[in-house]
Amino acid sequence: MNEFCLKLSDLEQLRKIRRRSPHDDTEAFTVFLRSDVEAKALDVWGSMEALARERKHRKEEEMEYKENLFRNQQLLKEYKDFWGNTKPRSGKRTTFLQGPGKVVMVAICINGLNFFFKLLAWVHTGSASMFSEAIHSLADTANQALLALGIIQSVRNPDPIHPYGFTNMRYISSLISGVGIFMMGAGLSWYHGIIGLLHPHPIESLIWAYCILAGSLVSEGATLLVAINEIKKSAHKQGASFYDYVMQSRDPSTNVVLLEDAAAVLGVVLAAGCMGLTSLTGARARVAESDTPPDLSGNPYYDSLGSLGVGTLLGTVSAFLIYTNTQALLGRSIQAEHMQKLTEFLESDPAVRAIHDVKATDMGLSKVRFKAEVDFDGRVVTRSYLEKQDIEQILTEIQQVKTPEELEAFMLKHGENIIDTLGAEVDRLEKELKGLIL
Repeated sequence: MNEFCLKLSDLEQLRKIRRRSPHDDTEAFTVFLRSDVEAKALDVWGSMEALARERKHRKEEEMEYKENLFRNQQLLKEYKDFWGNTKPRSGKRTTFLQGPGKVVMVAICINGLNFFFKLLAWVHTGSASMFSEAIHSLADTANQALLALGIIQSVRNPDPIHPYGFTNMRYISSLISGVGIFMMGAGLSWYHGIIGLLHPHPIESLIWAYCILAGSLVSEGATLLVAINEIKKSAHKQGASFYDYVMQSRDPSTNVVLLEDAAAVLGVVLAAGCMGLTSLTGARARVAESDTPPDLSGNPYYDSLGSLGVGTLLGTVSAFLIYTNTQALLGRSIQAEHMQKLTEFLESDPAVRAIHDVKATDMGLSKVRFKAEVDFDGRVVTRSYLEKQDIEQILTEIQQVKTPEELEAFMLKHGENIIDTLGAEVDRLEKELKGLIL
């Protein structure tokens, strides 16, 4: 019918043939002889030239409609987000001036300085515990640089290949960070501690090591307080407790900084304690290979045990990070009370007749992916449309309908408007659901 610009009523008097459908799930369909259809088209339009002009006119209208539709979709895609709000520009410059980005940048700077000074202390003293602390700070610096990269990637806008955006990059970078802590931090600390137990060697004066550990304790403690305050603030916004916020890994970047700095503070205390035991215990050491060995105080075994303790602490932190970020990447359902709240809201809406197959996944970073099959009440949607119309005007339009073409135009006009009303109802529900989620 589209090829010859005919209506269904034009084909009623033509010869019909029933054909079996080639598809099992469809009924037999009706076909017409092409010669009959061409003759009818000539009868309706008068000539092939008139038919060609009508085809061209309809094609131009269709192209204009598609262009307008595409233009509107592009505008909506560029300036509106999923909920209908104006999308902010991706501000990578401000990402590290507030929130998790600020916490990560502070941690990178402090841990970088700590690594440098701890490395000098290890070179000067030869302490296994100080070596473990230096490696600990290096691992923290590298991992937090990885977190910064994940934060930068996570603020990228969605694209056709990644329609849900890149928020999972924070979880991915945190997961890799956990593996890095285990391999680089725990592994090297255990290795150096075991070597110290198997082949103990004298330790030089630990005065400078104690001074550097004291400074490290203050700086790591300051970073830890920054991370704690950020988590408290974010947990309060989401109505969650501090413990639940950390255990569910809702902000993976801040979580890594929190746990790394907590481990750093404990590691500094542990290393200082073991070096203290090394200084206070043991008698004078004598090296058999030298005729005049230096006087060295302390038992180096305690220092090696400190290295093993720091490695165990890092291994525990890495295991927790790997587990929580893996669970987050797999996708977890939101809490049952939140799911019930969303379901009850939809069921109580007058425009909704029923809902089926409701699913809601916590994507982290205050984002929830919600899905439900909604059966709308057509009478309510139509009534919502009619309430915004002039009923008298519609009645006048109905009375003016005299031909099938006028009836078709009337039905197309109001049918399209009713579909637009249904779309507006969907947008309204989505916006109100977002308010409930946040």
